[in-house]
Amino acid sequence: MKTMLFAAALAFGATAAMADPIEGVWKTEPDDGSYALVKMSPCGPNYCGVISKTFNASGEYKSPNLGKTLVIDMAPKGDGAYAGKVWRPSNDKIYTGKIQLNGNSMKLAGCVAGGLICSKQTWQRAQ
Repeated sequence: MKTMLFAAALAFGATAAMADPIEGVWKTEPDDGSYALVKMSPCGPNYCGVISKTFNASGEYKSPNLGKTLVIDMAPKGDGAYAGKVWRPSNDKIYTGKIQLNGNSMKLAGCVAGGLICSKQTWQRAQ
């Protein structure tokens, strides 16, 4: 019994220590004068980003987008690349999404036309 508990504790510790680098809180670039903090966490086998705080020129405010999923079902592709979908609140459209992580910087793109036309932002890790 002690051996089983020890093995379970080791497995849990290894899983917790191996969190994906995309996990955490990220600060978006301003879009239509506002920006957000987005919490990236697992959603099924992939990763999603939920708006946790919103800011405008006056400071933090209660946007109707709080709690909504901005980054949808991003699947890891290796070498810091992810692919999924991105929702843009300012026009309420969902785009094909790509992410490229580089340390505490995340390049996020929402694309149309099979990835030929993309709108890009660079987010910074907030936490």
